[in-house]
Formats: sequence, C-alpha cells, structure tokens
Amino acid sequence: MIPKEFSPKKHDRRLGTQVRILATSDLHMHLTSYDYYSDRPEPTVGFTRTASLIHDARKQATRDGSLVLLFDNGDSLQGTPLGSWAAETVPDDHPLPQAFNALNYDAIGLGNHDFGFGLDLVNRIAHQTTCPMICSNMQSTEANQGWVSHAILQRTVSVNGHQIPIRIGIFSVLPPQTTRWEAHMLQNRVVVTDILTAARSTASELRRQGCDLIVALAHTGLGPSEAEPGMENAIIPLAQMTEIDAIVAGHTHLTLPDRAHDGLQFVDSDRGLVHGTPVVMQGWAGSHLGIIDLTLEQTPEDRWRVAASHVEARAIRNAEPATPECPAMKRVFARAHTATRAQIARPVGSITRPLHSYFSYCAPDRGLALIAAAQAAALRPHLAGTIWADLPILSAAAPAKFGGRAGNNYYTNIPAGEISVRHIADLSVFPNELRAVPATGSQLLDWLEMSAGLFNQLSSHGPVALANPLRTGHNFDVLHGVTCRIDLSQPPRFDPAGRLNDPSYSRIRDLNFNGRPVTPDQRFVVTLNNYRISGGGHFPISQQPELIALPPLRILDILHDYVAGALPVDPLEHAPRPFSFSRTQGVNAILTTGPGAQKYLEELAEYHPRLLPPNSDGFLRVQLTL
Repeated sequence: MIPKEFSPKKHDRRLGTQVRILATSDLHMHLTSYDYYSDRPEPTVGFTRTASLIHDARKQATRDGSLVLLFDNGDSLQGTPLGSWAAETVPDDHPLPQAFNALNYDAIGLGNHDFGFGLDLVNRIAHQTTCPMICSNMQSTEANQGWVSHAILQRTVSVNGHQIPIRIGIFSVLPPQTTRWEAHMLQNRVVVTDILTAARSTASELRRQGCDLIVALAHTGLGPSEAEPGMENAIIPLAQMTEIDAIVAGHTHLTLPDRAHDGLQFVDSDRGLVHGTPVVMQGWAGSHLGIIDLTLEQTPEDRWRVAASHVEARAIRNAEPATPECPAMKRVFARAHTATRAQIARPVGSITRPLHSYFSYCAPDRGLALIAAAQAAALRPHLAGTIWADLPILSAAAPAKFGGRAGNNYYTNIPAGEISVRHIADLSVFPNELRAVPATGSQLLDWLEMSAGLFNQLSSHGPVALANPLRTGHNFDVLHGVTCRIDLSQPPRFDPAGRLNDPSYSRIRDLNFNGRPVTPDQRFVVTLNNYRISGGGHFPISQQPELIALPPLRILDILHDYVAGALPVDPLEHAPRPFSFSRTQGVNAILTTGPGAQKYLEELAEYHPRLLPPNSDGFLRVQLTL
C-alpha cells in the first residue's frame, strides 16, 4: 500500500483559501462539567467547556477569512445520568440537539452508543436538529428513518475578497458490530454494511455529484493497517481512499495528534496524518476539540484540492485553570442538570462496606459481586419450571469504570452507608439488559481465558504493567460462583479479537465449583448482559446459539431493586473469591489505578504493595509482588 502523495503543485497563491473543520466526538452526554456519580464539579470533562473552545476557534478562523465547519462524530446520546434522564423524560425536547442548534453545527454523525436507548430516540433527535444527521453504512428497514446517508453542504469561500461557491460532501460510518452490540434495540429494524465498502461507494457518489471537498465523520479508530471485512477500527485503510480529503475519527476515546499512536504503519502521530490524509481524534466526554485547518488551492481545471493541512486536538485543560464553561451552554443545560441531580439523589438503600473499582484487576471487587448477586436474584424466578431450573447459576460482571483512557478519576468509589440512585448508576453506567445462557465447563474455561487476556505476561526480568493497555477493563469478565487461579507466567490463549493464539496456551488453573474441579461437560446457567452475549469483547461464549428466554430487564433497574430489598438476597452474595493469581516466586507487576485508591491499600496486603512515583497523567502506580 502506497500513501497518497501530499506535495502540492505550485499554483497562484491568490487562488488559495482556508477551511477550518471543528469537531466533537464521544461526548457520551457529558454536557456539563460535572460528575453526577460523585455529585461534584469535574473540570476535566464537559461540553460546556468544549463549547468555549468552539467559540474561540471559530472566532479566530472567521477573523482570518476561513470557512468554518462544525461537526459531531457520534456517541453523544448515552453515558451519564443526565443522558438517561433526557432520554426518558424529554425525548422530544432533548437538550443535546438544542445545543447543537445553538452552536450552528453543520452535520451530526452517529456512533454505536447512540442507539443505546433505541432507534426511536435517534429518529426523534434527528428531527430536532437543524443540521443533517448522517449514517452511511446503516439503513433503517422502517419508514421513519431520521438520518440521511450523506449530505452536500453548499458554502462559499473567500478568494481575493470574492465569495466563491464550494460543495462539501459529508458522509458518516460506524462499526458494523453496532447491530450485534445493540441487537435488543435494532434487531430486524436496520441493515448495516462494512465501513470501507460504504465509504468507498458514498465518497465516489459525492464526487460524481460535483463535491469539491469530502469529509468523513468516521466513528471508528486506528486499528489494522490492512483492510479486512467487517473492521471495527478502520481509519488506516479508510484514509488511503483518494476521494477523502479529511477525516474526523473517534470511538476509541484516544486523541490524534498524540503519541498514543506512535509506531502505527502509515500514521504520522505528531502531525495527525494517516496515508497523508489529515485525521483528528477528540478524546471523549468533551475533553478535546478537534481542529483540522485546510489550505485549498484551485487546479488548472478549476477544482479545489488540499494543498496543506494542520491538525490539532485542543484540550479543555492544558493548564490551570481549565477552559471556562460557556455561559450560553450552561443555560441550555440548566434544567436538565438540576432535574438530573434531583432524580439521582433519591435514596435506595444502604451498604455496610465501601464499593470501589480501584483493584478490580487483582482483588475482590465488592461492587462487581453486588451486580453479580443482583443479576442472579433477578434470573432465578424465570428459571423455575424450565429445563434449566436445577442447573447451578453463575453470574458474569465486568468493571464499568476502570480509569484508562477516561482518566485517573474514572473509578467507582461509593462510601459505606446510605446510597442513592447516583451510586447505582455508578455501578451500571450502560443501559444493558439481562441475558442468560447455558454453558459447559469447557465453555467457562475459554470464557475465563479470554478474560485473562487483559493481563500482560510477567517474567522475572523486571516489573511490567499488570494490565495490557491495549485491552479494556469492560472486557474483564469475572465469573461469580466458580473459583480459579490465573497463571501470568503464561501467554494469553486468545488475542483481543477472540482469535486463538495457540491451543497450548493456558492461564486458567484449578477451575472449581463448590470446591471440586469443573469438568468439561458440566453444565451451568450463566447470567450476563446483552453486550457480552451479542459479541461485545469477542468472547467465545457469544457464539453460543442457545439463549434462555427472558423479558426485558434492565440491569440498572435490577440493581436498584436488589439494593432496595425488592429482590431476595441471593446465595451468590456468599460466593468465594472468584479469582486469584498463581504464585510466581516474587515476580513484580505494576498496577495503575486512581489516586483515590491510597485509602484502600490494605486490601492489597497479600501483594506487599509499594507506591511508585506517579505518572504525569495523575494515575497512582503500585508495585505488587505476585
């Protein structure tokens, strides 16, 4: 594969013009600079702050005579209690499209999480925005589709004091896996196609319609360099398409330009170029504003071409103090903010010990255990009188808040005592539904092997990070009801895509149930969420064809009822510790966690924890002896 050339011909500079693309992505309803889970201001996130950057960047470009375009790249509708409140309470008067309209967005792309509250809400939002909502690789099978497959923006650019027409084509793509991840909302209601296939055909069509500039709103990240069918993260081969002039990327919550993408083939991570095409990534939760400045020149055929580009991911918090919140946006969100805080302040019940996710990767996580018990309690009545009634029930749960790309404050931390709706939401941040599946002992083993792929292989040559940063915490399933040991001296059995690395690789040791070894043909019922059984995380169990029929049951509601006492205490509350590590004769590993973990360090006593100097990103580093 040969990168596109990026050396412009020398045309008369008087025929040049400037276009500035501004972009947001992965807002996840962090509209205000506030942490609703801890009920306090949070200056590292918030669309109210990103809006101030938008105003400043637009004002600067307008002063310089540039055409300014403003886009959102999806995953905006779900992710905070405010998002849940808006979806359930004011779907026809939603605060997000109000903000998009007030800021004069030019187009909105869709992401996979936008469908978390269902297709109907997406269609309603589309009708509330004054700009087009676009998705080029998903089509509704119903008549009231709110989005369009592409858009052509008729604008003008300034050339020597004259306004010259320019046609700008916009298309948008999202991971085709969306229909599996959100199958409970989208099954038989939409048809999705491959990112690259849809991009190629749509971009070609936009060129045939005379577009001078084509911008891709691509809710996808940087993954493999070579094109593959059904890619989730397809930016690198997408950027090779000659029809595309600029790309707004997202989905992975990373930033570009940024050193996080160093070493990737065809990627200039310092300049934000992929195959020579300018690509920007905006982080998440409003943390950054994406900026692509394009210098356009006219060709001898009187067509516009990109002669130069500059890409920036501008942070809302480069220094203290953080970028101020936009007063106009605060007014737009004021009602939703106040109503959300009131709704999530309602008391639910009480807990006797704090719940936190600082040590989910290495010590018992009481929050996960609570979720697991609640799931099992909700499932048991639905198994009565069925062929599965006498099978043991296990429960799978994975951490929702584990730091990583979301930052050093993104951990569950619920104090003992009375807890309210906001604490329940802190444990279950996604609107997932309950599912149940029969599983054999051999399937459990592969399930746990996939989960154990989160960890790096350890050796005696020096401490390495406990968790592989290329794996994500919400794919670390803990199976409650069985016990096992994880041998980190061994390589992982599965790669991140769920492909078998080597059949001889095995990290799971001593898989037991009720103190006895689990046999390959032993049968269980496992309760889990819809994301996992629909293929999220590429776990082998998602290939299990048999599902146990259940009515729609939101895990958030189940957890609420369990803590409130509306569901009976489940035996899994007393289940033994689900996993531990095989002893490795003093090998050290480094746990990266949030600074709030310091007050709970005694929970790591078995590992003889030693605090290390913190990183510049504010995470706490703890050396563990395994």
